[in-house]
Amino acid sequence: MNQPFAFNKGEPLVTVDAGVTVRKVGVHLGAEISGVDLCKPLSNAQFKVIEAALVEHELIIFHDQDITSEQLMEFGRRFGPLTVHPFAPNEGRDAPELIKFRNDEKTPPYGSDTMFVSMTAAYEGLSDRMQQFISGLEGVHDMKPFRPLFGKSEEERKKLQQFELMYPPVLHPVVRVHPESGKKVLFVNPQFTVGINGMEEQESCALLDLLFRRALVPEYQFRHHWTPHTIAMWDNRSTQHYAVHDYYPQRRYMERVTIKGGPVTGVPKADPSSIRQLKYVAPAGVDVHGGHKPH
Repeated sequence: MNQPFAFNKGEPLVTVDAGVTVRKVGVHLGAEISGVDLCKPLSNAQFKVIEAALVEHELIIFHDQDITSEQLMEFGRRFGPLTVHPFAPNEGRDAPELIKFRNDEKTPPYGSDTMFVSMTAAYEGLSDRMQQFISGLEGVHDMKPFRPLFGKSEEERKKLQQFELMYPPVLHPVVRVHPESGKKVLFVNPQFTVGINGMEEQESCALLDLLFRRALVPEYQFRHHWTPHTIAMWDNRSTQHYAVHDYYPQRRYMERVTIKGGPVTGVPKADPSSIRQLKYVAPAGVDVHGGHKPH
């Protein structure tokens, strides 16, 4: 009978269960998975081990997996419905869920690594006072990175307005709770988080700059070096990633699928009545905009 076991003899922790080997390769995130062939359907027991490894290690890596695009999508669907990115290059009507980064048929002989960072570790590394301060705050997330994709013609401006209506700014907790592990995660990033709800702009910028820098701490990071037929899966609920563009003029070819996310739950908000109000608040009915209005 196949029994799970673990051992640690001066090497990274290794666990084996249902024939699946999970080898921890990073301090805060990262594990290599072996003992499975993703060309074949996974048993329920195998899938549960892999799913648990993703939650625990936040980044899991499979080597020597020469799978097709269809098999990659099927593997992704085991975790949930696939989502279609509105801006990423894909296969169109045939497979809109399959994102393709295809520039050349050759794989770069060096460079092209991807950096991952645990935002769980980034939160846990904050002081107790800062953790308390940011608990309950909400970040304003916007589609600003994609605005430059639209041209300056009237037609392009109208198209941009349509996308802004489809994807308006949304509020997400600065500290989210991971739905599976229950751990607290720092949930802001410089690409999409444009402000802190209810804060003055200078306060918001200063706080966000401090929080953004937590992702730059090397101790919270893992650098993944790509090799042919490698699959990396990361938990977007608790990680961030950055593709290192150091391989020009070489090119790389990658395929990716994204599992649809769920609701983002934060920690309890502070009681507004307990916060001392120091700034001036205009009485009801007073025009604080000096008569300015859209015409």
